Amino acid sequence: MVCDISHIGLGGDSLKLFVGANAGEPDVERTRPQGYNSNPELDFEQRPFVVIWETTQACDLACVHCRACAQPLRSSLELTTAEGNRLINEVAALKAPVFVLTGGDPLKRPDIFELVQYATRQGVRTSLTPSATPLLTQEAILRLKQCGLARLAISLDGPTADIHDAFRRVPGSYEWTLQAVRWAREIGLPVQINTTITRHNLPYLDSIIVLLEQLDIVLWSVFFLVPTGRGSRVDLISGEQFEQVFEKLYQTSRRVKFDIKSTEAQHYRRFLLQRRAEEKRKGNGCSPARPNAVRPYQTFEMSSPDGIGRAPRGINDGKGFVFISHLGEVFPSGFLPISAGSVRQRSLADLYCHSPLFVSLRDTANLKGKCGVCEFREICGGSRARAYALTRDMFAEEPCCVWQPRTVNRERFTGKDGIENGGSLGPNRDNFEPWPPDPCNL
Repeated sequence: MVCDISHIGLGGDSLKLFVGANAGEPDVERTRPQGYNSNPELDFEQRPFVVIWETTQACDLACVHCRACAQPLRSSLELTTAEGNRLINEVAALKAPVFVLTGGDPLKRPDIFELVQYATRQGVRTSLTPSATPLLTQEAILRLKQCGLARLAISLDGPTADIHDAFRRVPGSYEWTLQAVRWAREIGLPVQINTTITRHNLPYLDSIIVLLEQLDIVLWSVFFLVPTGRGSRVDLISGEQFEQVFEKLYQTSRRVKFDIKSTEAQHYRRFLLQRRAEEKRKGNGCSPARPNAVRPYQTFEMSSPDGIGRAPRGINDGKGFVFISHLGEVFPSGFLPISAGSVRQRSLADLYCHSPLFVSLRDTANLKGKCGVCEFREICGGSRARAYALTRDMFAEEPCCVWQPRTVNRERFTGKDGIENGGSLGPNRDNFEPWPPDPCNL
């Protein structure tokens, strides 16, 4: 299968590998909102592809990598139901293909069912990312589906209870997760699994994949840690380990039935293009193990089983992606804590299209270091959130990319504090083609 972000996540890269509709899923044509253009020209200057609303920061888990530093109680300053409905109206007007209700735990809001139903009635295809707690009951999942929920996204960070529950810091979370997946699939609600890769669960990646193959999911969203909130930079994997995970995801995508996408690993797109070019030179041409198994550079499609759109090229923080906090503040992503303003004062469209923050993030001329001269900068651009988290400069080069652009001197260069720019730079590989590659590889 091929590529998306239905980010159901919080960062802005969103490149997905997919293998096709699963048997027994509803026909895509019948699941699209009435009048929806299945192949619009998406201009990231005019509208986002993905809108994430953090409905609350309240959550009964205490995850070690939580970007929101969630807490048990709701804030009295959250967007109200009426304000939430107005935001949904703006999302509908923007015709954003992907809309996600996240948290915290959205189920901590008593009006979450009402919000899902309202969004559905406005023609907004909605996904939701609940926490695996006792609030995620069989009845709650059924009610969400009856309200029109298109996809349930739930986190799984280890192949066993010991590993997963250590991440979530609440015993029983692993079993609640698996039970929720089973309940959702019993009623035909598509399920996405989110996994955050850190140095703690990296050794168990193969075992996680084996488990996922047993769960009848439509998408595996692989998050790459951004050290913000509770996330710590000591848990971040190295640039070389990023490449190893990329290879694992690529090989897995060629054989599993579910889709795979990365979050906050924009350089996965570069890896995929290089991988396809390498295969072509070895004689595989345009025929990988699965035809169209990888298409890292593409136009928008509405072809997933639940009607959630597949991403076009180049999504990044603030570029095709927008995040609204529980207070109504608008950010380029949930991992990049710089606000452009509030939907309580200005419209979402105005903030996305015209705020200096978002406009500057969409201009690749602002990129610094090797990202600024990289031949892949238009389809990648590096994680702006990770660059900010590690350098406090959102235009700095991606800290966890080993690629050396052809235009950069091959001698390693050192930034302040003696840290090599790029995190863990590697030699340029002459056998890879520069951007743009042969159309055969797109």
